[in-house]
Amino acid sequence: MKTSDLKYLLAYITPFTGWISLAYDGWWSWTAVIFMFGVVPVVDALLPTDDHNHTPSAEEGRSSSRVFDLLLYLNLPILYALFIGFFVLASQGDMATADLVGKMLSIGFIGGAIGINVAHEIGHRPEWYNQWVSRLLLLPELYMHFNIEHNRGHHKWVSTPHDPASSRYGESVYRFWLRTVSGSFISACRIERDDAKRHGYAVWSLKNKMVLFIIIQLGYLLFVGLVFGWAIVPLAICMAVAGFTLLEVVNYIEHYGLTRQKLASGRYEPVQPHHSWNSDHYFGRILLYELTRHSDHHYKSSRKYQVLRHLDESPQMPLGYPASMLMSLLPPLWFSVMHRHPALQTAS
Repeated sequence: MKTSDLKYLLAYITPFTGWISLAYDGWWSWTAVIFMFGVVPVVDALLPTDDHNHTPSAEEGRSSSRVFDLLLYLNLPILYALFIGFFVLASQGDMATADLVGKMLSIGFIGGAIGINVAHEIGHRPEWYNQWVSRLLLLPELYMHFNIEHNRGHHKWVSTPHDPASSRYGESVYRFWLRTVSGSFISACRIERDDAKRHGYAVWSLKNKMVLFIIIQLGYLLFVGLVFGWAIVPLAICMAVAGFTLLEVVNYIEHYGLTRQKLASGRYEPVQPHHSWNSDHYFGRILLYELTRHSDHHYKSSRKYQVLRHLDESPQMPLGYPASMLMSLLPPLWFSVMHRHPALQTAS
């Protein structure tokens, strides 16, 4: 690992802002929210974009380095420490409402940033321990089905009408949220149901991962209620919603309006770099472990984050991911900006 690769330590700024949110009251309670959606967009706008790619020989060495993996794994204890820290503070019952909401959203959004996002990266690795690290990262966000649907649903059907996680041209982020949250859960259930039929075991059994995951998630909420008080359970659910909402807004901007063509055979064309939006805005790239180089991830999902490439064929977001997420919350502005992009000129 080169000294220049220490840049990925910057990703720990995000959970550090969560610690500040828990440690102090007043506006400090909102530190993580302000950092993610105030500071990061400004820094992204000020810094030059970076489309540098590593050489094939450098990629080989970086792919085999365990240090990059360790940086991901450390997010697991950090995530649970932040959630438990919030539960302890909230259970004391003497917090101002504004402080409670600020801390809850701060830690909830961090659940999406270092929970679901890191789970997404690790979940593409086939080893059983990586699969369970991914699932444990998804647990506080009550989104363990993402481990099923993303790998076996989204990557198969991305940028087609069959994918609940691909946003459509002219679809607002709010309409998309309703469709993808329900549709992704249903898709995961169908995938596991079909697996049960294919392998000859009962649908309602622990071999069905959806059944297992639901039991684990209910057990998590039961644990929160028994240890920290039943009044904390609704807060835990709200934090989970904040976390997976962050994910789904990212999903919205990653594939907005981009479609794969149906071939004469009835199949869809293979996934190409131009089927995902990308951003080379440097700060957001590092904080999100290169998630913003999304085209290369879909092109070859086994590529690790430290070797994802800039691809010239990929449409580039006009802003970094955090700023684009904010823009998507104002649909008229989002449509006005994005529909002018050459990549969407044929979609209108």
